[in-house]
Amino acid sequence: MLDPAKLRADFPILTRRIHDKPLTYLDSAATAQKPSAMLEAMDHFYRNHYGSVRRGIYTLSEEATGMYEAARETVAEFIGADSSEEIVFTKNATEAINLVAYSWGRSNLRKGDAIVLTEMEHHANLIPWYILAKEKGLELRFAKVTDGGRLDMMDFEKKLKGAKLVCVTHVSNVLGTINPVAEITKLAHEAGAKVLVDGAQAAPNLPLDMCELEADWYVFSGHKLYGPTGIGVLRTHAPVYEAMQPFLSGGEMINEVGLGDVTFAEPPATFEAGTMPAAEAIGLAVAIDYLNKLGMDSVREHEQAVTEYALEKLSAIEGVKIYGSKKAEDRVGLVSFTVDGIHPHDLASLLDQDGVAIRSGHHCAQPLHQKLGVPATARASFSVFTTTDDIDRLATSIKAAQKTFSEPVKA
Repeated sequence: MLDPAKLRADFPILTRRIHDKPLTYLDSAATAQKPSAMLEAMDHFYRNHYGSVRRGIYTLSEEATGMYEAARETVAEFIGADSSEEIVFTKNATEAINLVAYSWGRSNLRKGDAIVLTEMEHHANLIPWYILAKEKGLELRFAKVTDGGRLDMMDFEKKLKGAKLVCVTHVSNVLGTINPVAEITKLAHEAGAKVLVDGAQAAPNLPLDMCELEADWYVFSGHKLYGPTGIGVLRTHAPVYEAMQPFLSGGEMINEVGLGDVTFAEPPATFEAGTMPAAEAIGLAVAIDYLNKLGMDSVREHEQAVTEYALEKLSAIEGVKIYGSKKAEDRVGLVSFTVDGIHPHDLASLLDQDGVAIRSGHHCAQPLHQKLGVPATARASFSVFTTTDDIDRLATSIKAAQKTFSEPVKA
């Protein structure tokens, strides 16, 4: 079992005080805080090894290129990919999804083809398909979410008939629901559909094995994985690569360029145009090394324990409504909730006065909030350094906010 209190020393920002209160950071689902090892690795790279990746035969360039490609190897091993050639570095998960929409969707989907999504998708896994559907006359189908916050698999199978593509989140960023991706992929492939999985919330929290999940594309962001911003990952493989056209074009994604013809580099370079975020890739690799040392099974075990404690603690507060499953094993480390009589934005602002940082709003998932019947929720999300004391401070601050809103306004 992890010792979150001990791990707090690895994260420099946790020494900060907010409004003269100790920082209680409960917004890791939006973006994770950074361990010193990651920050120091990026600084070390810039100070000692920085050079043009893949564009020079001098020492610094060769060192930078080696470190960049080593980062690709680290990512591949972390998610159980067959080889580093399956890893494309992008700006973030959003760009990775757009890459698939542009490079595969525009070339392989035809008017009348159907894409199956779910009611729990993040906007990043909705908007690219809305745009593509409007452009090419595609049909969008949405698998329902049950009242218990799970994906309705019977409805999914109905919607799957005749579809060409399935786009599904591995983990809901609102409900915390862990979707049965391996089963979804199996059903989709049997129906003749490709599968894209948004793993932004899964990669920091769950052990991953691409060979087990068998998705055609799997995407996630580095900044949620204790790494830097500006780096994301698209994992795919050779048979799928062959059906994908270049997305961004320019330097480094080419083989030969003439005034009348162009040939492209082999994947993954085909999809990495221009100067890539080498320092960020290196930072991501070190963040992954940090998680590997902790062990993803241990990360998951800790997360479940904290989530179970949070579900119990918040459920005991009168006026608090929790969304999604009440079982910690069904979800990752986040809890979305509302408090009677207090708008989530007001709640988040009041909690901030106590140094407690949570997310409020629709969390880039407006269709799901419409399904839930609320315009917004508050969300507390956890990390490897989250302690039960953090949850206690959250609960105490919620109760203080309720008291503030219940007190009569003085004339």
